[in-house]
Amino acid sequence: MPNYEGSLDAVFHALADRTRREIVERLISGPLSVSQLARPLEMSLPAVMQHLQVLEACALVRSEKTGRVRTCHIEPAGLRTAEDWIGRQRTDWEHRLDRLGDHLSEQKQERPRDPAERGPTDRGSTP
Repeated sequence: MPNYEGSLDAVFHALADRTRREIVERLISGPLSVSQLARPLEMSLPAVMQHLQVLEACALVRSEKTGRVRTCHIEPAGLRTAEDWIGRQRTDWEHRLDRLGDHLSEQKQERPRDPAERGPTDRGSTP
């Protein structure tokens, strides 16, 4: 199992904020300048920069400055950290649910139906 608990925590912390998720979603379509990212957001440019710093710190986003323009890019490897963890959890739970289903099927097959037992549709009748 890969040892990236610290970076995984940082990724989930960064993605826990709605504004940062919106920034990531917009960057998936392609690179954008900070001003382009800030335009639809109802916050100041310094506040957007703080969100970008959090995203850069956990390697979800990288930026480069050319002249006076800072352009942000998505870092797919950062997203893969979370995707890999979620995928492992999903696989584990699917296996557990499959085993539970198998167990319940075995229980149902092993248990003979007693005619004296009432089923769920018989509850209203009296013996």
